[in-house]
Amino acid sequence: MTNPTISPLRQRMIDDMTVRDFTPSTQRGYLVAVKNFTIFLGRSPDQADAEDLRLYQLHMRTLGASATTMNAAVSALRFFFGVTLGRGDANAGMTTVREPKKLPVVLSPEEVERLLGAAPGLKYRAALSVAYGTGLRASEVVSLKISDIDSERVVIRVEQGKGRKDRYAKLSEPLLALLRAWWVEAHERGKMLPGGWLFPGQNPINPLTTRQLNRAFHAAKDAAGINKPVCLHTLRHCFATHLLEQNVDIRLIQVLLGHAKLDTTARYTHVASSTLHAVKSPFEHLNLPPV
Repeated sequence: MTNPTISPLRQRMIDDMTVRDFTPSTQRGYLVAVKNFTIFLGRSPDQADAEDLRLYQLHMRTLGASATTMNAAVSALRFFFGVTLGRGDANAGMTTVREPKKLPVVLSPEEVERLLGAAPGLKYRAALSVAYGTGLRASEVVSLKISDIDSERVVIRVEQGKGRKDRYAKLSEPLLALLRAWWVEAHERGKMLPGGWLFPGQNPINPLTTRQLNRAFHAAKDAAGINKPVCLHTLRHCFATHLLEQNVDIRLIQVLLGHAKLDTTARYTHVASSTLHAVKSPFEHLNLPPV
């Protein structure tokens, strides 16, 4: 059903994205990108040509937009021109930008232990422990329901994770015991509905938000005295890196993380200390006099 307050062009783009089953967040991002381009253009975006798009990309670069922001705009405008308008202008006028390859900052197991121990309350300790102990993304952690915990098989069902894919995550016995302790406390306090969210928000009808979980992460980080530049997603990086340091096969780690490509998982080999320590520096072979 169309909305009379939305322009026909915007509605057509929404319809095109809906047919392709784009997630709500992707739809919002694409619409914002087209809106920003329209503001720059000063007229209806369907009147733009390849030169306008080239100048817009130059405008974003001049303003200091990151490669991620620019590539997101390119994807949105290519969809708008290629699908909604049936034109190839965006392919001719815009190009993707090479993103710098940065290695993630990783905490040591001891630092993770301190951080989880400093979490503000059992709910956040359990949620952050799931993020580290299973490698789930923050959005996947807050989307878990009680029924997703399979205590008999000791696994977690991740329903419609990134890429709209279902998968299973490994659930260890200590982590299962922690989740049971949280379940008991939540029921005693009336904070968990039958068959509801594993980590409910202030209103149990709604799940905990990633923003709330992120605030809890930084509160625990500060309380634990950790000064490294880390974020909530760091726990996922730690999960992968620490498994590599335990000599777990990288293909298994790929499955646990839900990565489509092995190359995405392989970057953790550049971070794992076991990989670095396996090589002897040529300095060690020098016969220098003692200092």
